[in-house]
Amino acid sequence: MTKTDKMLEKPMKWYHYMEGFLAGVFLTNGVPHFVNGVSGNPFPSPFSNPPGQGLSSPLVNVLWAIFNLLAGYLLFRASRINSKRKLGLFLFFVGILLISIFSSIVFVDKAK
Repeated sequence: MTKTDKMLEKPMKWYHYMEGFLAGVFLTNGVPHFVNGVSGNPFPSPFSNPPGQGLSSPLVNVLWAIFNLLAGYLLFRASRINSKRKLGLFLFFVGILLISIFSSIVFVDKAK
């Protein structure tokens, strides 16, 4: 019996689903910060003034992106999501969808 088979025998608890959802949120949130940061473009971050509206430096955005990607990876690993657990995978993608829609609304009027 493989490690994956043993893992599938154990039912997922509620917090595994929450970790999967948050993994999608954090991984997706890291993308625009990373892309803008490595492109040398200022972009809003929680550390700008005012938070989320002003522009942060590219270095701050790269560091914020790395934090988001690391947190998302750790949450994804802890969530025990895989292709056989459909609800967990569904919630992972719901997290991606919701943060994508939220970001597109919030950043439509970002300072240029």
